[in-house]
Amino acid sequence: MRLLSAALLSIATSITVFPSGLYAQEKAASGQIIIRAETQNISKGSGDYFTGDVKIRIMFPDNASAPYSGGEVTFAAGARSHWHTHPTGQHLIVTSGRGLTGTADGKIEQINAGDAVWCPPDIKHWHGAAPDSEMTHIAITGVADGKNVDWMEPVTDQQYNGK
Repeated sequence: MRLLSAALLSIATSITVFPSGLYAQEKAASGQIIIRAETQNISKGSGDYFTGDVKIRIMFPDNASAPYSGGEVTFAAGARSHWHTHPTGQHLIVTSGRGLTGTADGKIEQINAGDAVWCPPDIKHWHGAAPDSEMTHIAITGVADGKNVDWMEPVTDQQYNGK
């Protein structure tokens, strides 16, 4: 079985298992691949990478012709990722709620449903829900040399609150 680090975007918390040769088998059968929602694992975000209540649904793994993965991350009000970087950058698409994203220079931006965020490679950042709102985003994260994220220290309450 093929192991995929669930450290997406943002955000690895567990190992998700996809059948060996998933893409090759499915392409031969239909020309397209459908990963049904009921087969996508949902896991709790680990305290090693997140503060607060976070749920992660791995939507699709990277593969040889598309070296990026995608997942849906839901943050309870006030929950957030730890500081991290991505070797190839990351796209976030906010699908519901209101969130925040911050960078190492102390700048914090509000993000809302419908907003898209591009975080370039190797930019130290964090993202999560606003203090009074849940937030869900889709994360599409590139993979380089088998890695899609470098996790760092937690975001302090002072950093999260912009103080």
